[in-house]
Amino acid sequence: METMKRTVTCGDLRGTDEGKNVILNGWIHRKRDHGGISFINLRDRYGLTQVVVDSDSPVALAELAADLKMEYCIAVEGTVRRRPDSMVNPEMPTGEVEVVAKQILVLSKSEVLPFMIDEVTKDGTPVIPNEDLRLKFRYLDLRTAAMQHHLALRHKVTIAVRKYLDAHGFYELETPTFIKSTPEGARDYLVPSRLYPGQFYALPQSPQLYKQLLMVSGFDRYFQIARCYRDEDARGDRQPEFTQIDMEMSFVSRDDVLSMTEGMMAAVFKDTMGIELRTPFPRIAYDDAIEWYGSDKPELRFDMKMQDGTFLAECGSFQAFKDACAAGGTVKALVVPGAAEAYSRKKIEELESTAKIYKARGLGWTKVTGTETSPALEGGIAKFFEGAAGKICAELNAHPGDLLLFVADAKKKTACTALGAVRTRLGKDLNLCNPDEFAFAWIVDFPMFEWNEEENKWDTAHHMFTMPQEKYHATLESDPGSVKGDLYDLVLNGYELASGSIRIHDPDLQKRIFKIVGFDEAEGQKKFGFLTEAFKYGAPPHGGIAPGLDRLVMLMCKETSIKEVIAFPKNTFAQSPMDDCPSEVDQKQLDELHLIIKKD
Repeated sequence: METMKRTVTCGDLRGTDEGKNVILNGWIHRKRDHGGISFINLRDRYGLTQVVVDSDSPVALAELAADLKMEYCIAVEGTVRRRPDSMVNPEMPTGEVEVVAKQILVLSKSEVLPFMIDEVTKDGTPVIPNEDLRLKFRYLDLRTAAMQHHLALRHKVTIAVRKYLDAHGFYELETPTFIKSTPEGARDYLVPSRLYPGQFYALPQSPQLYKQLLMVSGFDRYFQIARCYRDEDARGDRQPEFTQIDMEMSFVSRDDVLSMTEGMMAAVFKDTMGIELRTPFPRIAYDDAIEWYGSDKPELRFDMKMQDGTFLAECGSFQAFKDACAAGGTVKALVVPGAAEAYSRKKIEELESTAKIYKARGLGWTKVTGTETSPALEGGIAKFFEGAAGKICAELNAHPGDLLLFVADAKKKTACTALGAVRTRLGKDLNLCNPDEFAFAWIVDFPMFEWNEEENKWDTAHHMFTMPQEKYHATLESDPGSVKGDLYDLVLNGYELASGSIRIHDPDLQKRIFKIVGFDEAEGQKKFGFLTEAFKYGAPPHGGIAPGLDRLVMLMCKETSIKEVIAFPKNTFAQSPMDDCPSEVDQKQLDELHLIIKKD
């Protein structure tokens, strides 16, 4: 191999390299034979170079070239030659030149491929194999241009994060992978102990407790590109194992954490994509996000805020609106500019099905017709509001040609969430989202607690170590529902990108939170005693945040699933078709771990 080791990559050569003798190593991406001449597109991670075996080549070389197949791994020695002007390929960085082969060495052969690498139709549309096939042969899927790009960008993002945080005084510190099982947002993955029968480690859902202990230890600024594990149902933007940019700082307020994160995001986008983000990012109170967008992770690449439509209960005879308001609920309204003609009754019914997924009983609608000075309503619930078109259009700032949509419910949050889901769908259906835009925002002032109707108790909205805002400390026990936490989420293009909070560092306050959510002192000591014990020894005020690395890169790549930016992900059933895990293990291994498999 030493004699055929590459001297350049398949992305290096340009017109100025004409006449050079070079050696390339790579995979045969495509091959064409024309009248005794073979054209080979040779690929490596750096690009493509066209290799030519001319008609006057030695017979042995021509015969070897004729036998080459796609994805053979080969080495080529040859001379760089300029292509004729009419044959220059402007879509390839190496398109000015080709390499005239003198010698070809087959490094390894490929069997018939289960799918073509970067296959396209005649009109240039990419042909994407089904997901199971891609995951079964992931090592081939990773050869595609898209996956090569995505993982290269992921690398660059990780380097940019490390560079920024190092420049701002952060230490990169590792926390344990085998930890104590504690209550979190999902089920733990458990690891049985061989040395201690019947006892288990847990894989961390996040390094939360340990990064707080690092603050108690005086390290002041910590980060980690942390692997995390959650046993929950998979979907497009979730995986059983994932990676987050875990950060924690001492002696900080919420503004300090938000500012540091904004600076990091700005540095990442500039260093990796050349994009200048506008900072500071907008801040939206949780209550306003629900009122305006029906979501705590709103899509902000288009406006179209929801509005209060409770006035409709009084200016018309539509009983559903009257009943909802009489029960203490609300009517939420959405004006869709210029969409009246685009939405037939059938399409509106599809929107209604979206609203019903979020527990709405229905979706009211009507269309604005007439003129600006004399508007009218037509279709849907228009008949219940005769003579009120002017008032309704004035209140909602609606104009002829607009589509009006409504959800009413006795529970205000249900009305907001259901219509918010419709708003999100409209953004996609009407192509309102600029794919090249990155719309960041902070959601702040979250409720500290949420009522768990199934268990008839209070739960923390994020986690039990979040600091309640100081003005609510006196009323924690008497009115948990009104308490706001010192919480913050970073959202991007309709996704939650990061979640964080200022943490509790007072052991007495921590015990109060445990008690509110149903942890008595003994249980709290059993589950979290090592943390509360540490807080007795001069714990500093501290806070942090954990942006999802997978999700960040996914959005930067304009994808909708984190599987597209993870080298070896699981499928939607939390399985790996490539290596068939999870799988059974030998009885000997089970015996060593003192485990018995219970058959259904």
